Amino acid sequence: MVLLAVGCGAQAAVLPEERADLLYHSYDGGGVEVTGPSFLVRKNVGQSWSVFGNHYVDSVSSASIDVITTASPYQDDRTETSFGVDYLRGRTILSLATTTSDESDYSAKSLSFGISQDMFGDLTTVTMGYTAGDDVVGNVTDSSFSANIDRQQYRLSVTQVLSKSLIVSAALETITDEGYLNNPYRSVRYVDGGSATGYSYEAEVYPRTRTSDALALRARYFLPYRAALFGEYRQYRDTWGIDADTYEIGYVHPLGERWIIEARLRHYNQNAADFYSDLYPFQGAQNFLARDKELSTFSSRTFGLTIGYEFAKSGWGFIDRASLNLSFDRIQFSYDDFRDLTQTGYAVGNEPLYEFDADVLQIFISIWY
Repeated sequence: MVLLAVGCGAQAAVLPEERADLLYHSYDGGGVEVTGPSFLVRKNVGQSWSVFGNHYVDSVSSASIDVITTASPYQDDRTETSFGVDYLRGRTILSLATTTSDESDYSAKSLSFGISQDMFGDLTTVTMGYTAGDDVVGNVTDSSFSANIDRQQYRLSVTQVLSKSLIVSAALETITDEGYLNNPYRSVRYVDGGSATGYSYEAEVYPRTRTSDALALRARYFLPYRAALFGEYRQYRDTWGIDADTYEIGYVHPLGERWIIEARLRHYNQNAADFYSDLYPFQGAQNFLARDKELSTFSSRTFGLTIGYEFAKSGWGFIDRASLNLSFDRIQFSYDDFRDLTQTGYAVGNEPLYEFDADVLQIFISIWY
């Protein structure tokens, strides 16, 4: 019942299962293609310790609308490696993990600590966590450029078993970022009557601090025939003026003893950052300038389907059981104040609004041993 375990975050005071996961992922949308593998291994040491390692690779090919209107398409690779350890004592699990990530113009390091405590007859689980991160931003066109970002993340969640069929959880997360939060390649456009296009570009300027808060409420209801309904609502706010809401519902259904299907629908919407504009009236119109479409007003709808097949249920050599899963999501993005500059023949500021679809594919195999 791999899929049933995903999403609600219910935990008990036991060490994670010994397992290995091999994943291949693919994202294709808006001129951006991202593909790569991921490999995770987790192993228990004695009765109280569990260690894990994860290696993740992204091969990125980008000809997004931002790139083709202000720069040249590019290809890059990003690798991420994580190591961690969990320690079980009574009803408490202590966790420590470190992650490093590298690409040609960006590197990141983080250290995370967490504690999870079961209480009230193991019907309630409280989890707290803290992560400190140190990122370095570079620029492939300027080898002398280097800037830092300090990141801190605070997490608190409570999971409650309300009945034999219903589990609910609430999770609160606060993230603070300080440093160079710009993208060094990105530009904004402003009205310029002397230009043949009617506009010109200047570099983005972002605030050097950002604090965001997110609250997620989740529920999962198990049906008598091994099926389950699940839902989530997530609210996001940050000091750049972005408010966002996420709604998700889904259904998990078994087919026989080995197959299981999950269908899900997700909606996301946000308003623009306070300093965002698709077109500024003149150069240097305000202190902070942004034309990143991720900071604009937009919404997305996701339709997802996952099919899982469990095999080796009776064991096979050192393998206790295994499952093969195929997951596909179609995401539709619609922007309310970000215009498609690849469309010509329109007056400045009246170009069609941008929209695109993206496909996300994941194939992964899990082995328990």
